[in-house]
Amino acid sequence: MVYFIGAGPGDVDLITVKGRRLLKEADVVIYAGSLVSTEHLNFCKEGVEVYDSSSMNLDEITQIIGNAYRQGKRVVRLHTGDPTLYGAILEQMRELDKLNIPYEVVPGVSSFTASCARVKREFTVPEVTQTVILTRISGRTPVPEEEDLEVLAAHKSSMAIFLSVHEIDRVVEKLKRGYQDENVPCAVVYKATWQDEEVIVGTLKDIADKVKDKNIRRTAQILVGYFLNDNGTYSRLYDKNFSHEFRDAL
Repeated sequence: MVYFIGAGPGDVDLITVKGRRLLKEADVVIYAGSLVSTEHLNFCKEGVEVYDSSSMNLDEITQIIGNAYRQGKRVVRLHTGDPTLYGAILEQMRELDKLNIPYEVVPGVSSFTASCARVKREFTVPEVTQTVILTRISGRTPVPEEEDLEVLAAHKSSMAIFLSVHEIDRVVEKLKRGYQDENVPCAVVYKATWQDEEVIVGTLKDIADKVKDKNIRRTAQILVGYFLNDNGTYSRLYDKNFSHEFRDAL
């Protein structure tokens, strides 16, 4: 069996219990070396074969997996965050399908949830927004026209923007046009949960300058939306005057 495992955003303890167990049992580990902490490898058993995929192409990765599988070895493909979000696992799974190699995807903690946790906010705030949009700006990877940042921002939902901090000026301009408000709160979380994490807080008016002052060009999550304010609204779930299936109102 081959396992695609989400390693989490940075902190090695944010991998799932299942992910850690499978990593310990692996005979072969292929990890995304440019993004995944090498501390994860400390949990591997002695004699494990380890490959850094940061300089490898799809054919090379597939060859290693295929050879290991034919030798009866257990393979772990260790990705950053959650592999189902910008994980580039689809093309790998297609290749394994061609070779009739079975695999399983083990989810992980995404950088967008880790970043929100680090700024101590909740994406879904009653009376503010109940929707979270995960997206990125167009670049070498195109984005469908109907998913342009300006179009998505017009919903005024909470947003988590991946792989875009290097284009912070363009991101901000599109968001301003979409939200039609330059005072929308923003947070940029660089390397969420890593030891060198940095959190920059501002609004669409000043966040670009703050990010450039810190010279942050990659590995950062951009959070945008009114959920970042302390809006004074709360869920009614624990309100003593609110009834639900498991509790009567006082």
